[in-house]
Amino acid sequence: MPPPPRWATPGCTPPTSASRSRRPVDDDPGTEHDRPEEPVVRIGVLGAGRIGGTIARRLSADGHAVTLANSRGPETLRDLAEEIGATAAHAAEAAEDAQVVITSVPFPRVPSLREVISRAPQDVIVIDTSNYFSFKDGLIQAVEDGRVESEWVQEQLGRPIVKAWNNTLAGSFMTKASPPGAPGRIALAVSGDDPQAKATAMRFVDTTGFDPVDAGPIADSWRQQPGTPAYCTDLTADELRKALAAADRSTMTERRDRMVAEMRQHEGMPANEELLRLSRKHYLEPGTGPSRRLGR
Repeated sequence: MPPPPRWATPGCTPPTSASRSRRPVDDDPGTEHDRPEEPVVRIGVLGAGRIGGTIARRLSADGHAVTLANSRGPETLRDLAEEIGATAAHAAEAAEDAQVVITSVPFPRVPSLREVISRAPQDVIVIDTSNYFSFKDGLIQAVEDGRVESEWVQEQLGRPIVKAWNNTLAGSFMTKASPPGAPGRIALAVSGDDPQAKATAMRFVDTTGFDPVDAGPIADSWRQQPGTPAYCTDLTADELRKALAAADRSTMTERRDRMVAEMRQHEGMPANEELLRLSRKHYLEPGTGPSRRLGR
């Protein structure tokens, strides 16, 4: 078992950009400087909300060179960037020298990133975390007509993408990370067409505290979209594989809309565990998740 990422160690303070060092990648019993090391990866994170900000925090703490950007300008991110050991920058600056760009913006704003992404190197790996919900995003006709969300994202960005970190509640992502091998570790789906890009995304998912599960090509990424058993139901790796296999594209929109309708009956946004309960209620099929715990 590899050692837990440094951010998961009690009392650990994320390194500053000045003190950032490379990471050991195995559990060799020798001293840390004797262990094989992976190179630091230059990562641009576009979007500093609860998902994007948490990704930036954990990848920076793991020793990567993270540049963080949002739509309001770097001056609004300087405190957060300093706290987590990242660099605040304009979006174009975050992308232009990156080896990996992670886009974590509301779904309707994806097209606005096309020019930013065009400044990134041709071999950049683009990982997208977004999801489409018509009740808050407005109607996007191509998706309403059946276009797979991540295929639409690729078209808007003009680059192939990997889809990751989309099938988790923000509250679960922020509070339920655990080290590799931990009992009941939550798993996240990763879809993509390029094996190397997908492998990079899966490694980063693991670094952020969750078991990565290969969910197939982008054409099949609908299996981790809202309305499917894999979406925001906090499953283990074995449970998630069953959930991905059980997804039914013909019912996912109806299930999503029923869940949203019940969620909106609450006053204000429900707490994370209530959102989890509703997602499991509306999305899980018997045998695809923690049925016994749900009383199903």
